[in-house]
Amino acid sequence: MSRYHVSNSEGQYEENSSKQVLTNKLKISNADEIDDAELVLLEQLYHFIFEEQFPLEQITVSLLKTWHRRWLGNLYKWAGQERTVNISKGGFMFAPSAQLPKLLNEFETKYLANYTPCIGMNKEKLIEAIAIIHVEMILIHPFREGNGRLSRLLADVMAVQGGFKPLDYQSWQQNKSKYISAIHAGISMDYEPMKFWVKKALENN
Repeated sequence: MSRYHVSNSEGQYEENSSKQVLTNKLKISNADEIDDAELVLLEQLYHFIFEEQFPLEQITVSLLKTWHRRWLGNLYKWAGQERTVNISKGGFMFAPSAQLPKLLNEFETKYLANYTPCIGMNKEKLIEAIAIIHVEMILIHPFREGNGRLSRLLADVMAVQGGFKPLDYQSWQQNKSKYISAIHAGISMDYEPMKFWVKKALENN
C-alpha cells in the first residue's frame, strides 16, 4: 500500500521499521509484532460486540468509529478518526480523504439506513445488503488502517442480525484477485460479483 507524507502521525513510521510499521503508542517497530497486537485487540473487540454489546438497531458511522477506536485506540492516536491521507493499494486509489465527510454521510443515509438492521430479512435480501455495504465501505476506506477487517466485522454483525452465523472468509482469501475484482465492480454499482462471494461465505459457515 503506497502511503503519502502528511504532517501528523498518520504519515509517520516507527524508526527501524523500514516504513513497514506506522507510528504507534507502544513503539513497536516489528511488522509481525504489530500484526499480532492488532489481531489480539480485534479478537477482544469481537468478544465485546458479540457477547456484551450486540447492536440490534441500525448501524451508524458513529458506531463504526467507536468500534475502530475501541479496537486500535491503544495502538494509534488516530484510531476512530477519518483518515487525512490518501491511500492506494495495488495501483487502485481509494476515495480521496477530502471527500470522506460527504461520502460517509451518504454511506450512512443511503446505505446503512436502508440495509441495517438486518433483522427479519430473507437470505437473498441479507446477501444483497452485506454485499452492498461491504463494497461501499471498502471503496470509501474511511480509516488509516484496518478497513478490511472492520468491514468484515460489520458483515458478521449484519449476518448475525439476520439470524446467521458470522461469515467464513476462507473463499475470499483463496480467491483474492476475484474478491478484489468484485470490489472494483462496485464502482459502477455492479454488486453481483460481491453477492456471489457473500453467498459463498454465508453458506460455508
